[in-house]
Amino acid sequence: MTEQILMDALPCELVVIDKVGKILKANRDYCDAKGVPPDKILGKNIRKFSNSQQLVNALSYSTETKLIFRENDDLVVLSNIFSERGINGALEMRFHNYGAGSVGYMELNYSNIAEDIHKLFETNWDVIYASDGDGITLEVSSAANSIWGVDAKFLVGKSVYDLEREKIYYPSITRMVLESKRRVQAIQTTATGKKLLVMGTPIQNEAGKIIRVINTSRIIQNESGLSKELEDTRLLLDGYKRELALSRMAKENTSFIAASPEMQKVFERAMKVSETDVAVLITGESGVGKEVLANLIATKSRRADKPYIKINCSAIPPTLFESELFGYERGAFTGAERNGKPGLFELANHGTLFLDEISEIPINMQAKFLRVLQEKEFMRVGGTKTKTLDVRIIAATNKNLLEEIECGNFRKDLYYRLNVVQICIPPLRERRDDILPLSLAFLEKYNRKYNLDCKFSPEVMDAFFRYSWDGNVRELQHAVERMVVLSPQSLIEVESLPEVIAKERGEVIHVSEIIPLKDAQRILEEKLLAMARKKYKTTTAIAEVLGVNQSTVSRKLSKK
Repeated sequence: MTEQILMDALPCELVVIDKVGKILKANRDYCDAKGVPPDKILGKNIRKFSNSQQLVNALSYSTETKLIFRENDDLVVLSNIFSERGINGALEMRFHNYGAGSVGYMELNYSNIAEDIHKLFETNWDVIYASDGDGITLEVSSAANSIWGVDAKFLVGKSVYDLEREKIYYPSITRMVLESKRRVQAIQTTATGKKLLVMGTPIQNEAGKIIRVINTSRIIQNESGLSKELEDTRLLLDGYKRELALSRMAKENTSFIAASPEMQKVFERAMKVSETDVAVLITGESGVGKEVLANLIATKSRRADKPYIKINCSAIPPTLFESELFGYERGAFTGAERNGKPGLFELANHGTLFLDEISEIPINMQAKFLRVLQEKEFMRVGGTKTKTLDVRIIAATNKNLLEEIECGNFRKDLYYRLNVVQICIPPLRERRDDILPLSLAFLEKYNRKYNLDCKFSPEVMDAFFRYSWDGNVRELQHAVERMVVLSPQSLIEVESLPEVIAKERGEVIHVSEIIPLKDAQRILEEKLLAMARKKYKTTTAIAEVLGVNQSTVSRKLSKK
């Protein structure tokens, strides 16, 4: 397995054949280039996958031959493999987009492919460190003693988590890769005091599970070099912290799923604004996932490791709004805590403040709220000293704030202060590509929570896809949890569907006998009108979705 790991880590396509042309070994890049999985390549004749006559010809050479040459923009290395008994096979290494090169000879001995690949790695890197998907060390460079102060044999078989705790090296780049599930570059300190610039790369199987982690490292020779490398890798390390925070958040909440084109645009915009401290206003119907998006922006921002405070503005009584938001000093009012209390703004300082249902801020508080946002300072209730404020604002609402402004319920200047960037999350019925991925994500969550192994039948998935989901993602989540808990068997059938979903599923028209076209048209028309009337509040909206005039809709509804 170690030999395969090393071959997969090479930045080229590699294939090894025996003396009759049968493929003995092939790395990941070679298999990917041919579009065939490894188990469909090994043991097959090279002629089925390659028209490289040079590789086949290498089997007929009577002397040991190693050749390197250009083929278009590729650099190709060919070698036959000899032993005491004569030729055993041949190999080809192909480096894509190599650019200009020259023809020449490469003095390499390929009789032991694993040893030579390892030598090739150690020519380009000071250290190579390979672990399995559980963090168990599989392979270490021969330089282990001078770098870590221990023999390579001591490290093999040990857990990277244990070695990190023992300070053989810190941090463990393998651990960081396994936690973030992506490539990580960082500075590592060893027990001998050396500094390494380490690139950790995950290797995944076809199911997407990490099965190996390959770390390649360079020793940083001096402090000035270290400073430069630290500066170069600072953003990468910050990115790792954000990914780890998001990973922890996903354990408690369903991760942000963006399978539909509509939600992919939302995701891209959220990632763009997360790089800045700009104020964000998230809009959308109740239950579409505004808080999940806010969480995503907060955990991807530069403030990810700072406080993240969430406020549901509708949950705070109007009389307590000021003291909850800005805090109060000792004796500020009857019933106040003896030593005073910091407000939510103060607790969120240097971090992110998420204001859910922002439209519910009392109108008499909005002016003070606006001043705090503009001046970046505030004063506790009953206090005499101002406190500076450095906080990033994310707000959310399910109401149309422009309409609230017209009704006198929301200040226009506060609206424009909050609405620097607006992200609108469409309702679930308008992004149906997200329904099934969300359903499966919730199913996995509740299977894990209740220690079950439930699955949805195709009919249930079809019903989910067709349902209108007026309560959006929240309604879907609750429906899945209820079905997982109440289903009498592990395969969840349509009998377990909530009544409202089962009823809408039953509205699908089935033709079981021949009827006059006029009657069929009338039945279909009535069903469509009923479904549209349930989803849309106005005859104008119904007319638009049905593609007819508003007067036609009004006339047909008046007949019902």
